[in-house]
Amino acid sequence: MTSVKPGVDLPADEQHVLIYLGLLIEQARGVIQTANVNGLRPSQHRVIALVPVDRGVTVTELAERVGMTKQGVGQFVTQLVESGHLEVDIDAEDRRIRVIRRTAKGTQAARTLAARLRDLENQWAESVGRRRYAEFRSLLEELALG
Repeated sequence: MTSVKPGVDLPADEQHVLIYLGLLIEQARGVIQTANVNGLRPSQHRVIALVPVDRGVTVTELAERVGMTKQGVGQFVTQLVESGHLEVDIDAEDRRIRVIRRTAKGTQAARTLAARLRDLENQWAESVGRRRYAEFRSLLEELALG
């Protein structure tokens, strides 16, 4: 047995990549929580980040991007409209369609968090070397995006 985290011992054959990715995600979650950008939760930041800056997106498109149901995304959108991070307009061509857009407050929150996460990535790059980290990030993007 070896330790993958202080106090967590696992047999070597159970130390799969998801455990290590989970540890990195915990670090990122910590950055999000300490950043406390407008009091938003990590899940709310994710929704804001997946609304395009340059155009609106429908609830259906946003649900696909986030990987949630339309109803679930609709609840997030309602919360984020109330907090001033998103706005909802009616599509001019089809009045049944709601178009979600970032507000200036939403864009600022997304950019502030992105800067803090870039700082975390820079720390990771410093710890393993910039070239190695760039290769890791490239491979991770390739695996994640297919």
